[in-house]
Amino acid sequence: MNQRTLLRRGFTDLDDPGDTVLDHSTHVKDPIHGYIPLSEDMLQIIDTPQFQRLRSLKQMGTSYFVFPGGSHNRFEHCIGTAFLAGEVVQGLAKRQPELDISARDIRCVTLAGLCHDLGHGPFSHVFDNEFIPRAQPGAQWSHEMGSEMMLDHLIDDNAIDFLDSADIAFIKQLIRGTTTPMRDEKMFLFDIVANKRNGVDVDRFDYVQRDCYNVGEPSSYDFSRLILNSRVIDDEICYNQKEAFNLTEMFHTRYSMHKRVYSHRAAKAIEFMIVDAMLVADPLLHISQAVTDPRRYQALTDNLLYDIERSTEPELQAARDLIARIHVRDTYKFVDEYILPPDLVSAVNSSVTPAAIVGFRSDNDDFVEYDVLVDICRIHFGKGSENPIDHVRFFSKYNTTEKYHIGRELISICVPEKYEERILRIYTRSPAKRSQIQRAARRLIDKLNRSVPSSPGSSPPASSITPNRALTIPATPANTKRRRLQL
Repeated sequence: MNQRTLLRRGFTDLDDPGDTVLDHSTHVKDPIHGYIPLSEDMLQIIDTPQFQRLRSLKQMGTSYFVFPGGSHNRFEHCIGTAFLAGEVVQGLAKRQPELDISARDIRCVTLAGLCHDLGHGPFSHVFDNEFIPRAQPGAQWSHEMGSEMMLDHLIDDNAIDFLDSADIAFIKQLIRGTTTPMRDEKMFLFDIVANKRNGVDVDRFDYVQRDCYNVGEPSSYDFSRLILNSRVIDDEICYNQKEAFNLTEMFHTRYSMHKRVYSHRAAKAIEFMIVDAMLVADPLLHISQAVTDPRRYQALTDNLLYDIERSTEPELQAARDLIARIHVRDTYKFVDEYILPPDLVSAVNSSVTPAAIVGFRSDNDDFVEYDVLVDICRIHFGKGSENPIDHVRFFSKYNTTEKYHIGRELISICVPEKYEERILRIYTRSPAKRSQIQRAARRLIDKLNRSVPSSPGSSPPASSITPNRALTIPATPANTKRRRLQL
């Protein structure tokens, strides 16, 4: 096969003569990073059933039901993350030879980027954040734990022999992330794939850029500048001070994507439906038990919905009905939303429940607790209520051996004062009851506001939860659902 044909197919078998660290024998074409070189070690991982499974896991979960462009999968994200991990560690090795970065370091960091999402379940974070806690209350499980389990299974099932036990343990720890000093390992390497210090890592570089690109949301930060303007000081990756605003934009872009895309109201409604369907199917299909069995987990992908649809067991009829409703857009409905003052979050958590809302029904209301869904959405810049920039260290071009903080007042006077918000959202499984549920919920919120003590010398409460008038449902709401013409 000639070179032109190979390039048309999106890859080439030409070796990079300038690469002396890893033997890159194959290149794949990626819309975010261009041609990505793949080493023989990477190909041995990629060309396995366990890694190919990632082709069937949507990167954006249920957001794909709302943003049609978000059809990309964990497969390409993991390859992109591995590429950036290799770029970072090899760049540091070239710019700072005194770090003594070895070929083994480069290999393990790159493979950690490649394998970091092996453990995601159906619809990504829906599985570990929403389904597992309800299917197995109290279970301590995360997709990072799943990645470690699937990595072991991949290595054993495919007779991978170029990694020893120390390499495998190192890769797992790189995936998990740590700020605790590790014996015989360079701590700055743990800043690359899963940075627990400040969240500036190649996983975030790739998914933010990839998600923005695919859903059509512009991204205003440049991760390539961050990579080029980084260096290690005192065993920590630091950044040139001129990149402080670029980093601020990265964290803001993350927040913006959560606000506008990942936490979209309609996507969350469909998420509730998918979780309900999986919970119905779990006693028969034993979905939640697969998290401890890598062979069964390997078969668990977004295709689970199609498996349920094709089933004939009567026990799965309710699950099939839910999936059928998603297809015709007869989804659970958004009812109301409140942005919560920080000092009232705890009170809302304990007071605003489906049962509490039912307690504020009027005489003519007929909704029950099952009809009501309550969600408190947490959106932040990456470090909870803290400014993530406060956790990043910088250096000056005049002194590249000293690291320091940069206060937000030295970056811009327009940076935010708060970095986290909690949004109370109410949904219903019964769309016809939206209006009565909203009225009851607002009566509950009004009572909660009146129970908040006032500040000394002020008549209104120190904090209050304000309803959005634009969301008020009319007594006889118009049917805004666009239906096909029925002739």
